[in-house]
Amino acid sequence: MNNFTKKSLLVFLTIILMFSLISSVAFAQEKIIKIGTLFPLTGSCALAGSRCKTAVETAVEVINNSHPECDVPLAEQEGILDGYKIVLVHADHQAKPDIAKTEAERLFNQENVYAIVGSYNSACTNPASFVAERQGKIFMCGCSSSAALTERGLKYFFRMAPTDKTESIEFCDVMEWMNETQDADLHTIGIIYENTEFGKHAADEGKLAAEEAGFEVIADVPFSPGATNMNSEVQTLKAKNPDAVFGACLGGDYTLWVKTMKQMNWLPKICMNYCTGYQDPVITEQLGDDANYFMGGTGYSPEFAELMPAVAAVEDIYKTLIDPSVPFDSDSIQEAVATFILAQAIEEAGTLDYDKVSETLYAHEWESPLSMGGKVAFVEGGQNSKAMSMMTQLQGGEYKRVFPADLATHDIVFPMIPWDER
Repeated sequence: MNNFTKKSLLVFLTIILMFSLISSVAFAQEKIIKIGTLFPLTGSCALAGSRCKTAVETAVEVINNSHPECDVPLAEQEGILDGYKIVLVHADHQAKPDIAKTEAERLFNQENVYAIVGSYNSACTNPASFVAERQGKIFMCGCSSSAALTERGLKYFFRMAPTDKTESIEFCDVMEWMNETQDADLHTIGIIYENTEFGKHAADEGKLAAEEAGFEVIADVPFSPGATNMNSEVQTLKAKNPDAVFGACLGGDYTLWVKTMKQMNWLPKICMNYCTGYQDPVITEQLGDDANYFMGGTGYSPEFAELMPAVAAVEDIYKTLIDPSVPFDSDSIQEAVATFILAQAIEEAGTLDYDKVSETLYAHEWESPLSMGGKVAFVEGGQNSKAMSMMTQLQGGEYKRVFPADLATHDIVFPMIPWDER
C-alpha cells in the first residue's frame, strides 16, 4: 500500500469516526423515552382501541409540553428527568392474543421501547404482559378488567381499572338494594359473555358473586367474539328468562346483542354490563334509543364533570386529537391515567432503571385527578387498590348516576321499558 493510499484510508477512517461521534452526541442529547402502545386498531374493537391510543397521545402531549391549564401532575413542566421527552410507537393487536404477543415482542426487541401501555382486551393483555415480565420491563394496563391479570404475581405489571370481580359484587349489591328498597323481586341471573379470557373470567366472577349473594344463575351463554349472528344466544336467554342479565360483550358484539334482543322483542327486568360496549359513547350514539335503560359500572363519563373537574382541560386536548364530538370514556381515560402514573414514577425514581421504577410505583400513593377518587395506589400483583367506578344507567342517551344511593343523581328506570313501548 503506497503512502497516498495510506493517507486516504486514514482520512476516510477519521471522517467515519467523526460522524460516529457526532451521531452519538446527537443521540445522547435527544433525550427520548420510547413507549409502545398496544391496542385493537382494526377489527370489531377498533373504535375503542383508537380512543385508547389517542388517550395515551393526549397524556404524552401534556407530559412533554407545558400545559398549565391542566390541573394534573407534570403538566406545568416540559418532559421528565430534566428534559426527557416521550415518543410513542403504536402497534395493532387486532384483538388477537397471538398477534398481541408478537407485537409486544416486536415493540421491545426491534423498536426498543421502554414500556408498553395497553391492551384493552384482557385476552391480549395477558400474553403481551408476560412478554414484558420475561424481559423485566414494565407493562401499564389501563382498562383490561380480568381479575386474573393481577393475580399472577407479576412484578412489572400495573393495572388502573376496577376488575370484573369488583363489578360482579357491585351488580349483586344493586340487585339486593333494589329488592330491599323497591320490592324488585330479582332472584335469577343470566350471563352472556364472549368466549375469551375477559369473558370467561367475568362470567366466573359473576357466578361467584351471585352465589355469595344468594342469587341463582340460570343461563350461562358464551359466544364467539366477532359473531355475525347471535340469534341462538339471545334465544337461550329469552327461553330461560332470567330476572337480570350480566353482559360481557365488547365493541360490535354489544351492538349486535342489543339489536338481536330487540328483534326477538325480549328484555330482562334489569341488565348490567362489565367493561364493555355499554361504556362506549360512540356505540351508545349509534344505537340511539335502543341503548337506553341498560346499566353498567362506569369510571368516567361527561356527566361526572362535577366529580372530576380536572378532566375538562385534558379532555379538550384529547378532542383536538380525535374528534370534537368524542369525549373520554371509562376505558380511554384509564389509558391516559396509566401513562401519567408511569411518567410520575420515572420522575420520582429519578432513573429509568426498571427495578427502581417498579419499586417506586409500589411505594407511593399517586395523585391522579383523572381517576374517580383522585388517587392510584398499587398492591401486590399490580392492582390499583384505589380503583373506583359507579353504576350508571343510560337514560335519554346519557350516563345517569344511579348507585350507590349517596352519589346517585337519578332513579333507576325499572323494569327496563319494553321495546314496543318506547
